[in-house]
Amino acid sequence: MPAEVCWTKGILSTTACIFPEHVKQVLLTGYPVAGMWRSAAQQLARQKLHGVRSGRIASNFPLLRQVTTSQSTAHQASASVQSLDRASESDRSSEFKSGLRFLKPSTSSSPSSLTPLDSAFIELVDLLPKCWQSTSTTDFNHDHSKLQTPLQVFDSRAYSSALEEDELCDEDIIGKENEHAREALPNGSNWDTGLDADSLLEQKSRKRKARELHKRQVKIETEAWQQAATEYRELMTEMCRKSLAPNLPFAQSLLLSWFEPLRDGILEEQRAYGNREHREHRSMYGPYMCQLPADMLAVITMHRLMGLLMCDQEHGCVKVIHAAVVIGEAVEQEVRIFQLMNSQKKSKDAEGNTNSLGDVANNEELEATRKADLKSKKVVRDKVKKLVKQNKLRRVDSILKHASTDEPWSTVIHVKLGSRLLELMLETSFVRAPACQDGDDFGELRPAFQHKFKNHVLRQNVNRIYGVIECDQLVLAEIDQSVKHMVMPYMPMLVKPLPWKGFNEGGYLYLKSSIMRTQGAKEQRMAVIDTPRKHMKVVVEALNVLGETGWRVNKRVLEVVEKLWKAGGGIADLVEADDVPIPERPDTSDKEVWHKWKVAVSQAKRTNSERHSLRCDTELKLGVADKLIDEEAFYYPHNLDFRGRAYPMHPHLNHLGNDLCRGLLIFADGKPLGPSGLRWIKIQLANLYGGSVGKMSFDDRAAFAEDRMEEILDSAERPLDGSRLWLKAEDPFQFLAACIDLRDALASGNPETFVSHLPVHQDGSCNGLQHYAALGRDRIGAESVNLIAGDKPADVYSGIAERVEIIMEKDALKNPLTSRNAASARLLQGQIDRKLVKQTVMTSVYGVTFIGARMQILNRLKERSPIAVDPVDTYRAACYAAKVTLDALGEMFKEARCIMSWLGDCAKIIAAAGHTVRWTSPLGLPIVQPYRKHSRHLVKTSLQVLALRNTDDNHPVLASRQRSAFPPNFVHSLDSSHMMMTALACSKAGLTFAGVHDSYWTHAGDVENMNVILRKNFVKLYKQPILENLLLDFQTQFPDLVFPEVPARGDLDLKEVLKSPYFFN
Repeated sequence: MPAEVCWTKGILSTTACIFPEHVKQVLLTGYPVAGMWRSAAQQLARQKLHGVRSGRIASNFPLLRQVTTSQSTAHQASASVQSLDRASESDRSSEFKSGLRFLKPSTSSSPSSLTPLDSAFIELVDLLPKCWQSTSTTDFNHDHSKLQTPLQVFDSRAYSSALEEDELCDEDIIGKENEHAREALPNGSNWDTGLDADSLLEQKSRKRKARELHKRQVKIETEAWQQAATEYRELMTEMCRKSLAPNLPFAQSLLLSWFEPLRDGILEEQRAYGNREHREHRSMYGPYMCQLPADMLAVITMHRLMGLLMCDQEHGCVKVIHAAVVIGEAVEQEVRIFQLMNSQKKSKDAEGNTNSLGDVANNEELEATRKADLKSKKVVRDKVKKLVKQNKLRRVDSILKHASTDEPWSTVIHVKLGSRLLELMLETSFVRAPACQDGDDFGELRPAFQHKFKNHVLRQNVNRIYGVIECDQLVLAEIDQSVKHMVMPYMPMLVKPLPWKGFNEGGYLYLKSSIMRTQGAKEQRMAVIDTPRKHMKVVVEALNVLGETGWRVNKRVLEVVEKLWKAGGGIADLVEADDVPIPERPDTSDKEVWHKWKVAVSQAKRTNSERHSLRCDTELKLGVADKLIDEEAFYYPHNLDFRGRAYPMHPHLNHLGNDLCRGLLIFADGKPLGPSGLRWIKIQLANLYGGSVGKMSFDDRAAFAEDRMEEILDSAERPLDGSRLWLKAEDPFQFLAACIDLRDALASGNPETFVSHLPVHQDGSCNGLQHYAALGRDRIGAESVNLIAGDKPADVYSGIAERVEIIMEKDALKNPLTSRNAASARLLQGQIDRKLVKQTVMTSVYGVTFIGARMQILNRLKERSPIAVDPVDTYRAACYAAKVTLDALGEMFKEARCIMSWLGDCAKIIAAAGHTVRWTSPLGLPIVQPYRKHSRHLVKTSLQVLALRNTDDNHPVLASRQRSAFPPNFVHSLDSSHMMMTALACSKAGLTFAGVHDSYWTHAGDVENMNVILRKNFVKLYKQPILENLLLDFQTQFPDLVFPEVPARGDLDLKEVLKSPYFFN
């Protein structure tokens, strides 16, 4: 028996000996009392054991002397403990009284010298006699409450702190405790909770793991920049000591070479401000620059700029205004976290100077303080502005130091601070060109970044000049390799997100989180803030459900992706790793040749720019996957756009992403396939394969997978060396993930009990038109989008194409001399198919115009072989096809088109009166369309003059945008309502749920249950008088305006949706 176990048991026996037998029995075996007591005793044993060899502890416990001698064997130690157990009660009582003086730290000691463990033990020792006095054998036999009550006074916070500060991980001690607990508990159950011993031990293990994950999450959110700065400093020290520079990857060596000069430049700027050395703009940004250490500011500036260069659409450059705002916002975010952590540290230190149980603050006093703080914010802001203008910088410093961290920085502060940090980056960052091969030249040292201006043509004779930060080509060539060395804010969380409790309360533990992305629209933000929480209860609860869905990286798919990526990409929709070569300059004076060369160069540069953006995007996704690969679970906090659609707050690797993202993600929690799960995996394979397969019946889709079972299993077992069926799928990585899951299920021997983590999707059939058909009770439209049952899925795109083709065949028979459409109809013969009209049908929900439809169809025609020699004829054919397609849509969705027009007319009336269109979703979410004519104001920074958009809500509305955007935005608010209702219902039914707008995901074994739930909630949603409520809302808001009546609707019975198998499929 290890000495620590003996010592622990000795403490338990000694301190329990002064109590009657029935109390001792509870102390040694009962939970939760025993859990606290035994854990405290174990930790105390471990903490005090270092003094055993010197005899300090042993001298205070004579009966334990044998246990603690260095010569004792395990057998002797065990015998010593047994002899202690056999000792008389008087001897043990004497042992306790003499030893207690050492076990219990002196209360006269300085409070700061007491560890949380000491404080916890003091509380337990003080409470035990009270328990003894307040209970009797009768109490124990009939009622445990008298014993429990005084023990529950124990300060759980101090105990938790003790566990966190000195976590007990010794397997021998834990193992012995587990064994003792099982022996002591009658019939394997617990006297207090009714749980068996194994369950209690598992519960304890889960709590320990949860604490560790919580600590890691706090560290990720609060120490990321600080940790990166520390790593740079340590790496620089190592590099100087061991000459590591030649062995570092180029991207990492670049960041490292920029860090120290940039940090020193920021330090000098902070020193200059502190010494009141005047410089233009410094009085504005100086106080804010001094709120973080220089090394953290350097890391934030480098990483945010590199991140923008990776993600921005412009090849190798980013707009100055964008970079300045992003860097300024990142600094503000870190300042808030930095100040919050410091304030919490001070609070903990202050608590250490009080009694371990702590003093309960007076609630009324706290509330009064909070209100006073809120009231003083405006006063503080105005005072700071006034002092800055008067250049009273020391007063500004003093105020900012003590000001509330809740007061947001203005955009002007963001751009001034960000511009200065960018300017320092430009001044201190260099890159060395490759060395000459035939000499000792180390290569030219040149700036890594340059500040340039570009000209953007808005329209004829109207240009806009804007500043950019452009990186050197050497930096650009390696920028995608810098991902693994960069800090990524808003990573997926290791613990479940905080539940949403207010506009800015929820999501991440410390990172700035808002329940809605308002993009600076104050009117929308205040509408949400002013809405009583009970009115938005369903929305908030649904967001919490989405955030609590656990995810995991699919390691086997990631392994395949990484092999393909290292091999150069260009397969399974991965972008090529190499750029296309730029054509060489022609050696001729032929103008035609020169023109073709310029076009070819332009196309090559455009292709390379697109490839660069896609490579960076892929590296970011793989970088996140690599960071999370060993996590058992991670979570995505969700928030809303202004229409109510939910999005993960992490931007790179999430389930709303492309096929690569979705293929890399599986549910953290698995579920058995059950009787139907295997079939749904086969259907999922057919859906992901795409093409005409996805339009088959469910039975035919399952048969498709069964007919190709050999190739599917081959793809799972040999994805890179076999027949590679998965590469032929429209969604190859998701298809590969399904192949692997199907193979594992079959290999398990009993697929029904196989635990699957694969998300299986059910997608709406042109979901926007489904909502319009339900609004208008449009039977014909409902049939074409599967609101009504059919033997196989109806395909609305094929249906529209057939109608268009019938019209064109009639027009083609007419005389071209007398019919203007006959020639175009003849050109389009053989060209009409679902692909030609699909984009126009899809965007009809979003109010696509004739011009938009014409461009969509013209682009599809250009992708094919030329249908005419003269491009003008092709253009005319596109015009004709667009008109016929829109007419066919109007015929098929007659009631839906009437509703779309009615929505647009209502918005036009509101906008014409100078108001924004605002409404409340069926779930109580207030929605305000943000479209206004925003003006710009100029802000002079140290880098350049920047034009900032003024987001004042007093600007006039954009009437045309308010009208055209309202129908699609309104439908989006309805599809988001359906998704949230389904999410909540699935959660209550015990189903794991994830939503991608009109695509709902769950485990294969739960698909049939989810299908029932989503149909019931669609019918429930449209049982409400949605259009009548909307009209009443408008009439209440604008009583002076006259609105048209709600359009007449068809005779569709919505209950038919409940029986439609392909409504979502």
